[in-house]
Amino acid sequence: MDDVCLTCHTRMPDRSQRSACTGCEYRLRSWLRDLPHHYVILQALLHPDTGPARRGGGGRAHPPLPVRVAALDLLGPGQPVVLPDPDGDQSAGIPMTALLMGWARYLAQEFPAVNRDDRGHARGVTTCTGARPWHRADVPGLCRWLTAYLPYAVTRPWIDDLYEQVQHLLKRVERVTDLKPRVRPMDAPCSQCGAFGLVEHQEELNILCTVCPAVLTPDEYLAHRDRVMPALAALALRIAVPLPKKAA
Repeated sequence: MDDVCLTCHTRMPDRSQRSACTGCEYRLRSWLRDLPHHYVILQALLHPDTGPARRGGGGRAHPPLPVRVAALDLLGPGQPVVLPDPDGDQSAGIPMTALLMGWARYLAQEFPAVNRDDRGHARGVTTCTGARPWHRADVPGLCRWLTAYLPYAVTRPWIDDLYEQVQHLLKRVERVTDLKPRVRPMDAPCSQCGAFGLVEHQEELNILCTVCPAVLTPDEYLAHRDRVMPALAALALRIAVPLPKKAA
């Protein structure tokens, strides 16, 4: 395989058996972990809030829809591929369950399965007949299934398509639920530029600097913090509590 990640195009170890780097795998895994939480919120947002009748206003020609269209577009049935739209009136995209089920079926068709006879002896290798998510084939079940087979998916040449489509799905969902990934500022300054711009993203494997392109692994950040923070803490203490002046 190529030694460049197909999703972020960073260099990977020579002769790697992967098509996506560990950072992109971590990011995709976090998206699949977050989608079920959004799914619960979308179900609660499906029906618009009701309130007491109000007098006045300009009125409307028809009653409001009984559902929120944006949530319905994500939760409703659909096809796992974009259908032809010559009139240009389809803009919502593929629903959550349809997209995830489509990828689960596609992955299962490539995943190697061992044929066994009645005695349990191996009789050759073929592909799986289909994806069988645990419990139910809903968004939580499909996300768990895809997460379990993610170590195999990151070795396939189509991992960039899966990555891009799940990322696009999450962006669509976040626009409706208004939930964003958690970002936590770190205590230590950047090891490259010295600015206090290091942050920990919920969906990122590494610590990133918002000022320069520095990237630190969690272990690298802890080692860097242990080196620089004692001196910075001592300096802050001297500034906060100045030494007493000597008597004349």
